[in-house]
Amino acid sequence: MIRIGVIGYGYWGPNIVRNFSSAEGAELALVCDKNPDVLKKVAGNHSGVKTVTDWREVTESPDIDAVAVVTPVSFHYPLAKSALENGKHVFVEKPFTESSEHARELMDLAAKKNLKIMVDHTFLFTGAVRKMKETVKAGELGTVLYYDSTRVNLGLFQHDVNVIWDLAPHDFSIMDYVVGEKPVAVSACGSSHFYQHENVAYITVFFDTSLIAHFNVNWLSPVKLRTTLIGGEKKMLVWNDVSPDDKIKIYDKGVAVSDRRDIHELLVSYRSGDMYAPRLEQTEALKLGVAHFLECVDNGKQPICGPEEGLLVVRLLEACEKSVKAKGAMVTL
Repeated sequence: MIRIGVIGYGYWGPNIVRNFSSAEGAELALVCDKNPDVLKKVAGNHSGVKTVTDWREVTESPDIDAVAVVTPVSFHYPLAKSALENGKHVFVEKPFTESSEHARELMDLAAKKNLKIMVDHTFLFTGAVRKMKETVKAGELGTVLYYDSTRVNLGLFQHDVNVIWDLAPHDFSIMDYVVGEKPVAVSACGSSHFYQHENVAYITVFFDTSLIAHFNVNWLSPVKLRTTLIGGEKKMLVWNDVSPDDKIKIYDKGVAVSDRRDIHELLVSYRSGDMYAPRLEQTEALKLGVAHFLECVDNGKQPICGPEEGLLVVRLLEACEKSVKAKGAMVTL
């Protein structure tokens, strides 16, 4: 039985607590939050679970095997480091850390102590993203030509990070998981309309191949959009996460160009075939993610969203930040 301590019971914390409390092979032992009034809700929803206001009582407890860090990103590094130094496995919210330097330090510390770190990139456990990964890996789309993502909404404005650090980690982790190619450079433009943090941003990610990826993240949209387009040489895929049905559609559409040397003699033909919507697994993504973390702790497996994957996302975020300050200049990774 893996005894779990959770630090942070704010926006996402109740979901983490609920899933660890019901997970097979786990025992929710401690919940920490600096606000005593918040902890009263824990007692009401999970009677018998001990609550504390000092996070050190979690990371330094000899009775805790793994710590879930569910706090703003500025606290991830010190809390995760303390947990690892005290022999605890770590489940940490996205993004992994505020800097790639901190991410590498935690990754090295976990390896030295033979402990597991998993970053909570929850979308990787949704039925839609798993189906996207399966479809690309099976070669159904053919060579992937482009990846286009839109994640926009009216709010929620964050006080500690800009729109890139808030929203892009989701899509960077999904892209890395689904496409499987490592990016080499980033160009980003953003604008701050009301206060110091950018609230609108456009990001382009480059690869060694002809693959190109684009991301639109926005806190000022009148509508909520969560869409991803993956264009392949054989077929194309559309994921609409806000659609109640048929979240993924695969189109047998494409372009064929004749192999002529003279560009003026190129013959372009268009293929427009059938569309189908594959069936998706409906299990709660966070439930699967928690189960995956516990399995990795139990069996010594490497999480699919471990420290290396978390580090890549942080490096992309840092590159975006540099590029935005340089008015869209390309930043190599």
